[in-house]
Amino acid sequence: MEKVAERSIGLQGEAGSIGEVRIADDVVASIAALAALEVDGVASMAGNATDELLSRVGVKGTGKGAKVEVIERIVSVEMAVNLKYGYNIPAVSGRIQEKVKSAVETMTGLTVSDVNIRIAGVVMNG
Repeated sequence: MEKVAERSIGLQGEAGSIGEVRIADDVVASIAALAALEVDGVASMAGNATDELLSRVGVKGTGKGAKVEVIERIVSVEMAVNLKYGYNIPAVSGRIQEKVKSAVETMTGLTVSDVNIRIAGVVMNG
């Protein structure tokens, strides 16, 4: 069984710490991917060959195309996206970065240091 990387986040209650929450890196990647897909102009996430092979054999992963590195509550996100034809690439990329940063920070309490985007392709609507 594959070991899943997790990060602990202390929760504070009125009386102090009430326990810990562990968030798998794959969950953070999924949050980033889903946030990117909400941006107008994004056609899809672009996965690598391993992601494509796993999806064909039934292993689902909404984090496809997104990779995160978490070091001491600081998150670095790398993602590959396919954009829709006719959209301004720098403008859409900026909106992706803002949306991903906001979603990850709001949902996890972690701090996003950077969101690096690779435009993997342009998709014609048809």
